[in-house]
Amino acid sequence: MIKIAIYGKGGIGKSTISSNISAALAQRGLKVMQIGCDPKADSTALLHGGSRIPTILQLEREKASRITLSDVVIVSGTGVICVEAGGPVPGVGCAGRGIINALETLKKLGAYETYQPDLVIYDVLGDVVCGGFSMPMRKGYADRVFVVTSGEKMARYAAGNICMAVQNFQGRGYASLGGLILNRRNVPDEDAVTAALAADFDTKIIGTLDRAAEIQQADDAGIPFVTAYPDSTAAAQLRAIADAVLSECGE
Repeated sequence: MIKIAIYGKGGIGKSTISSNISAALAQRGLKVMQIGCDPKADSTALLHGGSRIPTILQLEREKASRITLSDVVIVSGTGVICVEAGGPVPGVGCAGRGIINALETLKKLGAYETYQPDLVIYDVLGDVVCGGFSMPMRKGYADRVFVVTSGEKMARYAAGNICMAVQNFQGRGYASLGGLILNRRNVPDEDAVTAALAADFDTKIIGTLDRAAEIQQADDAGIPFVTAYPDSTAAAQLRAIADAVLSECGE
């Protein structure tokens, strides 16, 4: 079982990229599980026609100890096994602690043993890399971390913090850095500044995605881009990113 985490600052496109990787690999016959670790709980919406699924934390509040695996795991029409950790009631509780609790619940319910996925993708908000938001990096969860960024200053700043966190944890036997994914925003010198960021952390850009209006159109329709526009350049780029992820994981 391959286990990866995809991080990036809010709004950088990590959930779109994660969902398209999941859909592309599911099309090839792999059993993929995608676990949303963002309090917004919208990681897997693209795999469900734009609809959000119940979250682990929401169901725990409603059912407490009566929660079951079938409550929290939904298999989408694309064949991807979907889970959303969720977040606390707004203004109450800690989102990071909520992720820790949700992932521990998923493990306790035997999700990985029951579904036996070939690939698990943790889609994680990366504006803050501490507490529960670092949980997927820890031993027993992801083996590789991939960071989505653009050439924009704040995206690179967040990506740098994520890479630094991975390096700090790596000495403890946690996940290692698999590389950067460049989601282009067409800013000046974008390729050069992103390559420089990769070099700073002794890693590489494993794939790039050009900006295309059709990507937003597919998102708005709640359809993975690789399904909606399979013959497009962007779909080929997304499939290439999926291939690169598998290659970096030794598959």
